[in-house]
Amino acid sequence: MNYYKISLISSPLELLTYHYSQDIKTGVIVEVVLNNRELKGVVIYSCQEPEFKTLEVLSISEFFYSQKQMELARFISTYYICSLGDAFGLMVAYCVVGSSSGEVELEAIKFELSKKQEEALNFLKQHKVSLLFGDTGSGKTEIYMKLFEEMLVDGKRTVFLMPEISLTPQMGIRLEKHFGDGVVMWHSKLTPLQKKKAMAKIYDGTAYIIAGPRSALFLPIKDLGLIVVDEEHDDSYKSSSRPRYNARDIAIYMGKLYDIPVFLGSATPSLSTFIKFPHARLKGGYFKSNKEFVYEKSAENLSPMLMSAIESTIKAKEQTIVFLPTRANFKYLICGDCGHTYECAFCSIGMSIHQKTRAMKCHYCNFTQAIPQVCCVCGSANLTSSRLGTAEAVLNISEQFPHAKVEQFDRDVITTQSKLKKALKRFNDNETDILVGTQMLSKGHDYHGVTLAVVLGMDNMLNMSDYRAREKALSSLIQVSGRSGRKKNAKVFIQSFNEEFFSTFIDDYEGFLEEEKFFREGLYPPFKKLCRILFSHKNGAKARDEMNKMYENLLKMPNIEIVGFGKCAIERVANKYRFEILLRSDKSTDLIRAIKVCKVPLAEVDMDPIEFG
Repeated sequence: MNYYKISLISSPLELLTYHYSQDIKTGVIVEVVLNNRELKGVVIYSCQEPEFKTLEVLSISEFFYSQKQMELARFISTYYICSLGDAFGLMVAYCVVGSSSGEVELEAIKFELSKKQEEALNFLKQHKVSLLFGDTGSGKTEIYMKLFEEMLVDGKRTVFLMPEISLTPQMGIRLEKHFGDGVVMWHSKLTPLQKKKAMAKIYDGTAYIIAGPRSALFLPIKDLGLIVVDEEHDDSYKSSSRPRYNARDIAIYMGKLYDIPVFLGSATPSLSTFIKFPHARLKGGYFKSNKEFVYEKSAENLSPMLMSAIESTIKAKEQTIVFLPTRANFKYLICGDCGHTYECAFCSIGMSIHQKTRAMKCHYCNFTQAIPQVCCVCGSANLTSSRLGTAEAVLNISEQFPHAKVEQFDRDVITTQSKLKKALKRFNDNETDILVGTQMLSKGHDYHGVTLAVVLGMDNMLNMSDYRAREKALSSLIQVSGRSGRKKNAKVFIQSFNEEFFSTFIDDYEGFLEEEKFFREGLYPPFKKLCRILFSHKNGAKARDEMNKMYENLLKMPNIEIVGFGKCAIERVANKYRFEILLRSDKSTDLIRAIKVCKVPLAEVDMDPIEFG
């Protein structure tokens, strides 16, 4: 009888021991029973017969994880402090059956690059990991295309990562136009049939370019030759559930593991990437138009000055984009007489108003209730709302300009890939005059005819309790303004009381990164490592006790600093009370060692956190 240590896929449990009469190779996926449930597990290694009674493996599947995938899972498990099963849960296994190296008909593609692009490309090729720091519209995509073409000629495959929201239809069309059937677009919105077809192409080797968000990184790709991470600064590369990995960082680790180059691209790179890796700088754009920046010292509202600018643009038969950092209508509903704010019943956060559905909704747990007509505390009808949101902005603009076609462009409305394609097509076909949206507006979309960009709420972003607040605000502004003035001269209206900061760096992001270095040195990444430990439970006292227990243990550990501990900024989410500890250290190894020694059952680890709210 043979005995095996098996990791249950997507399970937080440690390795379990099972037996089987035949020999099973490491990495093979098997079916086992635990507590009367049939589960999938992966064979980690064979072991001696234990002293306790073991259960038999039910069956062996034709799926397996490669040695490189096993190594990657071990790294994720160690660095992000999660079980091996959680790490394997991210990955798609290889298949023994139908794994022939298929051929795909490829037309003779030749990309002509400019002299500047050629220089940038040659620079990238000289480094294992490098950054393509290119202004919006400077031709980063053409360089990627040239790289994909070269990989194809060598018979190698490429993973092309994009942030989830900016998995734009335009990029899909562009890739398929040049590389035809050699392209697989992979994302969460695929139907089961589309997923099945995509996996068939990946397994038989006819997929040469696999493009998608962070999950595309974990597909079973043979002969992987290159990883490109576009918009590397984007927060959506960081997972918000266990294991809380960052796909950009995993891509860099995979570059070392597979001995292949990794190229990161962005018009507004993160400070960490800018400092750590050599960069090729692409300045200016293909668009020869001029941009005029106009600042208005005003709170977040559609002022007469902004409305006048929108009116002029409509009259000129040109297009406008309006950017707001919030979706829905308002952030909070407040009683003007007694000051009562309407919070979610299950989370300690204000509920957002959605006028379309006449409801208030919590954006954390999705709890929804009808909008009250009078205050539930004092009975006053004087209920006011603070902060403008996309839905209300659409309503206000539509009322002011009834003949203009105004569309909302955020996750509340654009819920599917098909809706995204249609909305962008309407805008680019000039059927829509004004697009009002949130972060989704700033993501790599090509808007041809925009001559006015209106940017609201910058000061809210700038004042967030986050060490990256300046970086996030400036990056958003540059990304949004970069969507305008692609064909004609354009105006960018910015509502902010911080004109000095934005005007200094709007055309000098490099200068901002150099200055930001001094603010962060000795305190924050990339000069220090941070780790956030979360404790959540329906019983608030239990969550607090677990936090205190771990805090006491951590006090004894060397080379780590406890920056703070206590209630989370949003204390309750989905009826669970939340507490946290924030740690800082010079080295991640010191943090990992300390956490492994001190960890309590309720602790969830967020290494390199980007969320502090």
